[in-house]
Amino acid sequence: MAKDVTSYEKNYAQWYNDLVLKADLAENSAVRGCMVIKPYGYAIWEKIQATLDKLFKDTGHVNAYFPLFIPKSFLSREAEHVEGFAKECAVVTHHRLMNSPDGKGVVVDPAARLEEELIVRPTSETIIWNTYKNWIKSYRDLPVLCNQWANVVRWEMRTRLFLRTTEFLWQEGHTAHATKAEAIEETLRMVHVYEKFAREWMSIPVIVGAKTASERFAGAIDTLCIEAMMKDGKALQAGTSHFLGQNFAKAFDVQFATKEGGLEYVWATSWGVSTRLMGALVMAHSDNNGLVLPPKLAPIQVVLVPIYKGDEELAQMRERLQQLKNELADKGIPAKIDDRDNVRSGFKFAEWELKGVPVRLALGPRDMQNHTIEIARRDTLEKQVLPQAGVAGFIEKLLPQMQANIYKKALDFREKNTFTVDSYEEFKQRIENGGFFLCHWDGTAETEEKIKEETKATIRCIPFDSPDVPGCCMVTGKPSAKRVVFAKAY
Repeated sequence: MAKDVTSYEKNYAQWYNDLVLKADLAENSAVRGCMVIKPYGYAIWEKIQATLDKLFKDTGHVNAYFPLFIPKSFLSREAEHVEGFAKECAVVTHHRLMNSPDGKGVVVDPAARLEEELIVRPTSETIIWNTYKNWIKSYRDLPVLCNQWANVVRWEMRTRLFLRTTEFLWQEGHTAHATKAEAIEETLRMVHVYEKFAREWMSIPVIVGAKTASERFAGAIDTLCIEAMMKDGKALQAGTSHFLGQNFAKAFDVQFATKEGGLEYVWATSWGVSTRLMGALVMAHSDNNGLVLPPKLAPIQVVLVPIYKGDEELAQMRERLQQLKNELADKGIPAKIDDRDNVRSGFKFAEWELKGVPVRLALGPRDMQNHTIEIARRDTLEKQVLPQAGVAGFIEKLLPQMQANIYKKALDFREKNTFTVDSYEEFKQRIENGGFFLCHWDGTAETEEKIKEETKATIRCIPFDSPDVPGCCMVTGKPSAKRVVFAKAY
């Protein structure tokens, strides 16, 4: 176990906080509920961002940027939307400070009150659809396929680094289409982009499905999502894609001239993921030694550590390690030589394990004589000694194997902790231990709310790949078309 890291078996929440802080991912800031993402954590986010950005552009999307501030009146135009976000909004009322009368500080200048109050964006549908009204006049202007990378503010009372903070980073796609069918197709396309990213880059198996009416995004006709299981058996919503119908187009009067000369409202979608993915990455794979990063998202894929006595020995090793680093770079593998002289090699090993670097190479005096090197895998903690010649090629083949192994471990864990239950009494007992539960539900909001109140579990999604096998609701005994996924969630 890494030094000063609480074991996840003992206290999962503290284990998570320890890893985020001690692996230098993030820290709390002077602003309540807000975080500082540290360079190592931001380097991981940059990899997430760059990969998703390419996936978006490969599907025809372009990036834009919209204002941070939203006129208060915009939010009230879509009733469900304002109701969904009203309690989380930060409001700007004044634009100037002045010296306090006692000269001991500053106060808001009462004369500088804004004519219309501004909302710090909790999400951008309203400001974007007000803009789209100017962009869209004809069917020739459609589709509009925009994404923005931005920060948002949602005033949270209970915060946790990455998982729930007052300010966080995200991307939000907002698209406009000529037909309902095109918008629904876009909604599906983007949830599957998120699914692909989660599985192939994050090594996290996810369940893809639709949210129930009570769990949908405020103002959406339908919300699709990917749900991931964390190591404590809780669910984490890792991405959402929303079919907005014509709600926002009607609220902001966004119409287009059709080919036939008529006038119709456009059809809309929105979709997004956030720095919450960083929390998912920590909780899905890590262990009591620290982070376990899938190689594709690791800022440093290989760390090279010399074990030496004296400056002369270090100089020889540094030269050899630089050669190996260059060989790795030629294969597109980012590596770092840790030749610090103020800490012992054992400290370095523990530190890089804590940071989740996939592969560690250690070079000692005997290795220099024998032309060998020790290689350690972060995912299995296995070590072996190999010839230095060809080690870059070995690592090139090893990294995809590690990526696949990390995914398999997460998938095996999810399958082991997924249960089919028909009895509500059994459900109430077993849900306390975590896991995904496949249960029949009668489709009513009343039953859904009753389960939530009594167990704190929610319907995570109505999965796409669940067979349509009818049954009876575990609570009411009424008919149910198929099983849905229940879990406690972050």
